[in-house]
Amino acid sequence: MSRDRAPLLQISRIYAEEAALALPRGQEIVARWPDAEIVPIDSHWLVPEIHGDETNVRRWVRIKTEALVLGVKKSVATRLNGRSADFIAPSTANGCAMACSYCYVPRRKGYSNPVTVFANIDEISRHLARHISRQGPKTEPNQCDPEAWVYDIGENSDCSVDAMISENVRDLCELFRMSPTAKASFATKYVNRDLLHWDPLGRTRIRFSLMPHDTAKVTDIRTSPVSERIAAINDFVDAGYEVHLNFSPVILTPTWVADWTALLRELNDVLSDRAKAQLACEIIMLTHNEGLHEINLGWHPRGEDLLWTPRMQETKRSQNGAINVRYRSPLKGEAVATLCALIERELPSCRIRYAF
Repeated sequence: MSRDRAPLLQISRIYAEEAALALPRGQEIVARWPDAEIVPIDSHWLVPEIHGDETNVRRWVRIKTEALVLGVKKSVATRLNGRSADFIAPSTANGCAMACSYCYVPRRKGYSNPVTVFANIDEISRHLARHISRQGPKTEPNQCDPEAWVYDIGENSDCSVDAMISENVRDLCELFRMSPTAKASFATKYVNRDLLHWDPLGRTRIRFSLMPHDTAKVTDIRTSPVSERIAAINDFVDAGYEVHLNFSPVILTPTWVADWTALLRELNDVLSDRAKAQLACEIIMLTHNEGLHEINLGWHPRGEDLLWTPRMQETKRSQNGAINVRYRSPLKGEAVATLCALIERELPSCRIRYAF
């Protein structure tokens, strides 16, 4: 296990579906941790020791560090998106070794939310290759990309971390490397410098998620520091990646305008001309959840001082029917306009792809 990997992952138990263990990728993953206990399971969604125990908050980080789930993705399908990407590719993993206090994924999968890796990568890759072929060339530019169909390959996980567990992410990046009409895309809060050796030929877009340093220290738990993410941008551009910025979530702290001004100035000072020439960003304001708020009070109440601000928030029903909270109108609109103006002033090379 490499030095960079050790703090996040020290796998001692692998909960595995029989079908996943029978596949070559499953066997490769098990071989990476030969001393790990293999625990047979019927379904990667039903692991009582790690799923659904939202009250056992003190063990979450240990579970994330020590447990890995190995399964087979049953539904292999690509969905329309239209915001960050044209399409959402079928997941090759879900869950995360990190523990950002605002993360939406744990609400679906038991709050400890360790990484589940899907072993049927060949099936997923064949599906994607067919889907890309059916699209043909992109004839009309849109905000996702002017020329290529963009596929988000990391909707429910962080691909930089996933790439330390298996070759799934690399296999997908290789697929897009050979696909002149399409690009892979994923957001990340972790700097995995092994990816610098992949030679993606501009067909993979990495979106480094950024927020002001002091806010991230409270809410971005177990991630790479923001300063490390910023320092990596030029290197990833030089290595052949398209690198965008994911300003998400934007949290309206009492000092948020000054904090974002400082962050944008830092970016303007650090980024190379080559990085700036290809730069774009997306802006996503914080959406929170009352259930997650109550759970977070049990393990990280300091983060909730920033995330849970009822005087500034209103109820929102999401597309999947969940009841969330977001910043009130017109406060949200005013904040989006303010941040867009700051970007235009302090980081004028950065094109804003969308903001909401």
